[in-house]
Amino acid sequence: MKGLLRLTYFAILLAAVVVSLGAYTRLTEAGLGCPDWPGCYGFLSVPTSEAQQAAANSAFPNAPIEEEKAWNEMIHRYVAGTLGLLILALTVFAWRVPLAPKKHALGLLATVVFQAVLGMWTVTMNLLPIVVMGHLAGGFTVLSLLVLFALRLRQRLPKENDASSEPAHESVKPNVVISLASARTPSYPSTSSWQPWLVFALLCVIGQILLGGWTSANYAAVVCTQLPFCEVDWLSSYNVGAFSPLQGDHETYQYGVLNYTDRVSIHVTHRIGALVTALAVLIMVVKMWSQHELRGLLLLCAGLLIIQITLGVLNVVLSLPLGVALAHHFVAACLLQAVIITNYHYALLKTSISSDTSLLSRRTYG
Repeated sequence: MKGLLRLTYFAILLAAVVVSLGAYTRLTEAGLGCPDWPGCYGFLSVPTSEAQQAAANSAFPNAPIEEEKAWNEMIHRYVAGTLGLLILALTVFAWRVPLAPKKHALGLLATVVFQAVLGMWTVTMNLLPIVVMGHLAGGFTVLSLLVLFALRLRQRLPKENDASSEPAHESVKPNVVISLASARTPSYPSTSSWQPWLVFALLCVIGQILLGGWTSANYAAVVCTQLPFCEVDWLSSYNVGAFSPLQGDHETYQYGVLNYTDRVSIHVTHRIGALVTALAVLIMVVKMWSQHELRGLLLLCAGLLIIQITLGVLNVVLSLPLGVALAHHFVAACLLQAVIITNYHYALLKTSISSDTSLLSRRTYG
């Protein structure tokens, strides 16, 4: 089990690299750096020799070779392919470990296979925005599933080393249980009034990431250069149709096919989504602050939120510099994982305290 956990940690790091490389590929306009898939101009690597380049130009006369962009794209594919093989190995390994969450591993493998299909469609459909956004969402999903897999492995790890067949809580003395329950229960928030804020914050972060993906896929990141909203009358010309997944048939969707008004609508919606997400995360932090066990995670969520807002403002003020845009993408991934981990640990805390309360009842009235 420990070996599987270490392998999962390595996969998480590699997935974070893949997510960052995907953003770098998109931001450097290298999504079509290779016009075919999975190779590049019919080769397993970027064609560099005169003979290879002549063959590439003959096979793809409308896609002249830009070596830098082609290498950006191929490096992303190489690392993503390595991650796919690693997840395959992780799934096989998990199937051989009795306590490993096998269905989770299979779901993860299925997700990474579909992610590869989305990567292919991104090229073959010439950066169709809905596919580009789906590919971005798929990368975040793979990373999130790996993090959840690691959390579940850590939760099950003590059970592997527990030689006692008697449940641990049954061996706790009554006075210890009473003390534990009395100390922890008062600070425990009711599920009906508190837990929805955790879920709502998670949904807001996910929705905002999707909005960011749609903004990037439609080249709407720099259409507004003023704060807090836009320098044009966006409200009177706001068009919900800008979010339609169908944008007609075009030879390519690189650099976008929507008009200025539609891009403004997308950009402003992303900003409004950022405000809603910020409020949701901050409310989650405030409402859950009484839970001492979660304060470290809550501080992490708040810190990442502040960094993300700052990076978003800098993207507007500085006209989307590459380094800031990459950091904005990476911190979004980190914030998502922090909120997921907070939800997960809250669920464990709720289960733990419910178990303690049930045991106290049995001890007292049993």
